Amino acid sequence: MSEKVNIILDGIKLAVDAGKTIHKVAEENGINIPTLCTSSKVSKTTSCLVCSVRNIKLNKNVPSCATIVSEGMEIDASSDKIKKVRQTILNLLLGEHTGDCEAPCTVACPAQAAVEEYVLEGKNSNFLESLKIIKKRIPLPMSIGRVCPRFCEKDCRRNILDNAVAINDFKRTAADLFYEEYLEELPELNGSKIAIVGGGPAGLAVAYYARLEGFTPVIFERMPKNGGMLRYGIPEYRLPKGILDKEFAHFAKMGIEVKNNVEIGKDISLDKLKEQFDAVAVTIGCWQASSMRTTGEELAEEGIVWLEGIARNNNKAENPGVTLVIGGGNTAMDCVRSAVRLGGDATCIYRRTEYEMPAEKLEIEEAKEEGVNFSFLIAPISLKKDNNKLVLTCQKMELGEPDASGRRRPMPIENSEYDIVADTVIAAIGQKMRPFEGLELAKWGTVEVSETSNMSDNVFSCGDCVTGAATVVEAVAGGRKTALAIRDFINNEIHKEPAVINVSRGHWNSLSKKDLVFLTTPVKEDRTNQQLIDIKDRCSSFDEVAKSFTKEELAVEGTRCIECSCTAKNDCKLKKYSEEYGAKPDEIQVEKIQDYYDTRHKDIIQDKMKCIKCGLCVKICSEVINKGLLGKQERGFYTAIGTFYKEELPQSCTECGACIEECPVGALDWKKK
Repeated sequence: MSEKVNIILDGIKLAVDAGKTIHKVAEENGINIPTLCTSSKVSKTTSCLVCSVRNIKLNKNVPSCATIVSEGMEIDASSDKIKKVRQTILNLLLGEHTGDCEAPCTVACPAQAAVEEYVLEGKNSNFLESLKIIKKRIPLPMSIGRVCPRFCEKDCRRNILDNAVAINDFKRTAADLFYEEYLEELPELNGSKIAIVGGGPAGLAVAYYARLEGFTPVIFERMPKNGGMLRYGIPEYRLPKGILDKEFAHFAKMGIEVKNNVEIGKDISLDKLKEQFDAVAVTIGCWQASSMRTTGEELAEEGIVWLEGIARNNNKAENPGVTLVIGGGNTAMDCVRSAVRLGGDATCIYRRTEYEMPAEKLEIEEAKEEGVNFSFLIAPISLKKDNNKLVLTCQKMELGEPDASGRRRPMPIENSEYDIVADTVIAAIGQKMRPFEGLELAKWGTVEVSETSNMSDNVFSCGDCVTGAATVVEAVAGGRKTALAIRDFINNEIHKEPAVINVSRGHWNSLSKKDLVFLTTPVKEDRTNQQLIDIKDRCSSFDEVAKSFTKEELAVEGTRCIECSCTAKNDCKLKKYSEEYGAKPDEIQVEKIQDYYDTRHKDIIQDKMKCIKCGLCVKICSEVINKGLLGKQERGFYTAIGTFYKEELPQSCTECGACIEECPVGALDWKKK
């Protein structure tokens, strides 16, 4: 019978086996102490110190993985104070750590879609698998695959070499190929009902994720058809309404009910919905145009209203003639390009330069190709009617110091006024929500909500009415978060967003090729250009401008992805414990070792910039495998793990991989993800 010693662990008296470590005793008693350098397969390394506990009698912190229990020992393993110690140690490790926990494209996506994963599935022509990955975060892939502003591509590391991977087109093609035949596994309904006010992208996202949680969602939409801005704000040439109908049919398959032509505050009150449903989600869009703050502005068309009229009339409207569109955002681009298709002579008037325009650059370039004129550094002063014509008085501007948006403020030039005669003037300078009774509004006229999307009682809100007019992908991201907050509310749980850390090598525009890590030699393929319909058809019809990529084109395009994310992102212990303890990569600024990565082995990558010098790989190789291929090099801060004389790992390591299995951070890993 083994000898026993009496200790106190987190206030509990225990009789435990002598000779065991504090870490082992804690584990046997259901207390989880993190460690990055401990393995039962090898002798102690005692290098990371993440497993620190407090020896209360000695009043000092000790590593639990190497400290043997002794008679009368009193140990603090779980207090906030010792957790703070571990957090500080993790902060130090993160401060030295260089890598990319997640690919920059995924980090940039507002919906946090697993971008790298669905691109790689598409590269291998597994588009059904690609769609399944996409739909975990993007329930409207057919629409978003057409209208997303491509946040992911703007942060794509391929930009360092040439041009970004055509990421968004993988989403579009995967959805076009398999959307109609794929249906998610749906849980049984649990009896809870959710009312959703608004059938736009945010409302549809709430409904989608609520149904996946087993709830019964019912959408109340004031318009004759679903879609919100997708249907009535985005023109047909960018997003065909037949595509929308296919996409929305999927929601009917899921059993999601929609009640059209029902306006809240008119046909039914918010209070009534609160009584009849377990929770209510308000997801109305920004349907009211912002004021130009000029005399005579009532003579101008409101951009969003003008576009809605065209959509309601099946893309038919009178020729607007000489058309002036005031504004520089995507709505302004939709207006000028629609005016051209109706036979008009369209000019965009913007008070800053093209560089400051918030519209997507692709939209601006395509508008130019279609014959749209641009007048920059011009601001409207007044609008009047004269002989059945509109006369817009403008003033020339110059750029001053940056304003709150970071853009240089437009300043009027004295005595520079002049008139422009037009048939149609359209104001497209911004949009805001049109509230109904019962909404609590924040300072800027948006809905006031808590961090969990809760507005009051059992009412939640998300989408444009909370953020102001934003993108479709941002709306669906908010919809998912709100659906999960509603789930926790109904289950009487406190909703908490999961902690996520991301160590990053930096934005591509601050890096050079030598800063990148390549698992394989990058291909020298140019970006595949999206095919557009003939320019004559673009200018004379509302036919969809851009064509979907073929599977064959994307198979080539997928090879351009350089797979930036960490190979160990799904099982990195440093990331896991850092998120658990609230550690932050930038909390402590320390020098990072600028070493190298080694991909000479056909299957294995060694990235010294990720290494935390725990020594597990060295001991596994020497004590378990009896090879001794790895060892410590240099001294002090510059200590590194590597092969002797920096030789290549032998190819026989492919059959072993024991060091890879033990590495806690992916510094040694398989190249294939």
